[in-house]
Amino acid sequence: MRAMAMGFVLMVMASAMQGQQPAMQPPADTVKDFTSSADVTAMIAKAKSERKEGQPLVSQRLLQMAPYSVNLEYRPSVGPASLHEQEAEIFYVVDGAGTLVTGGKLVGETRSNATNLTGTGIEGGTSRKIAKGDFIMIPEKTPHWFSAIDQTLVLMSAHVPRPVPATP
Repeated sequence: MRAMAMGFVLMVMASAMQGQQPAMQPPADTVKDFTSSADVTAMIAKAKSERKEGQPLVSQRLLQMAPYSVNLEYRPSVGPASLHEQEAEIFYVVDGAGTLVTGGKLVGETRSNATNLTGTGIEGGTSRKIAKGDFIMIPEKTPHWFSAIDQTLVLMSAHVPRPVPATP
């Protein structure tokens, strides 16, 4: 199943790259092109043991090839809602279950950096129960939030930059 998830992510990334101008090769130190099943198991154990009380998310890099990144997200509790202005996001549920809300409007919106917004939740939107083995794709500029987590949710998340359309 993990091989299928990684194959899917690589297919999406390759498709996204077709419409972009060729980029210079990233420096060797920004490339991480393999993470084994044993590594993932160790990363989950590490996230669980190093998580601080009240911390809703522990994120660790699974793969990196600029401008793309794939992370392991260990989510034992509900955290802030997000909106990525220039990146689509793909989730694969490695383990656990919860409720994902997409769409709607961020509540208590604040800017976390130049291209991302966060909020305390989402008003409106569509709620969907998610569980181990599910895939989810969230377009850029779409609010998303894990509003409920059943014990712990472990995700693979891939951030896929989307070209910003040129203004006429």
